[in-house]
Amino acid sequence: MGSARLYLAVAVGGFRRYASYRAATLAGVFTNTVFGLILVYTYLALWEERPGLGGYDQSQAVTYVWLGQCLYAALAIQGGGAEKDLMERIRTGEIAVDLYRPADLQVWWLAGDLGRAGFQMLGRGVVPFLVGSLFFPMALPAEATAWAAFAVTLLLAAVVSFAIRYLAALSVFWLMDGMGVGQVLMITGVFFSGMVLPLNVFPGALGEVVRVLPWAAQLQVPADVLMGETDPLGAFAFQAAWAVALLGLGRLLQSAATRRVVVQGG
Repeated sequence: MGSARLYLAVAVGGFRRYASYRAATLAGVFTNTVFGLILVYTYLALWEERPGLGGYDQSQAVTYVWLGQCLYAALAIQGGGAEKDLMERIRTGEIAVDLYRPADLQVWWLAGDLGRAGFQMLGRGVVPFLVGSLFFPMALPAEATAWAAFAVTLLLAAVVSFAIRYLAALSVFWLMDGMGVGQVLMITGVFFSGMVLPLNVFPGALGEVVRVLPWAAQLQVPADVLMGETDPLGAFAFQAAWAVALLGLGRLLQSAATRRVVVQGG
């Protein structure tokens, strides 16, 4: 019970930390809205030429765009979440302080990142999504159960996103610098999550591969659940499987990294 309160406090701290960056939040709202408008008109033109592309109609394509803008910062699609601070602490050696805390390293950083994600979605993502719903036709459900299922996919998406970035951050124990890893995160995040185009648009074998990778759990799966294009239970299972697998791999890598620190006298 005490541990649960501790991690809840860490999550609240993560939320409050990002809530203090008011100017950055307003700038992010503006940027996401502008990029959303650019993408919407690009998608509308594309779907005008190719109706039913990827199994979506125009309203679904528009919904996908605004959902992407809503989740872009929350899921740290291009990186820049908890892993950024963790990489720096590993590089400078401050990670030793974290290892001495009477708390699980992975869960500590997960809690903080979930707090950050919660603020980024509410503070930066909701407004662009509402703007989209006001000015463009969107395929949004009327049933409360559909929204509840969507909420579950968002939580699972946040966990999968953290698990991917946590693995990347731990690599700095061996690489000693996070710059290259950060660039890889940015490229893979944008391409494989479906931020550029829905993954169901990708053709042939490439489409089959990208739709089963963990990045699909971040945007494509929540979008399809929201728009009723997939079974929620199957979506939950897909996301949860990747969350468990990646968090488990993270614990193995964390254990190896901890032994490395001890051996080096950290």
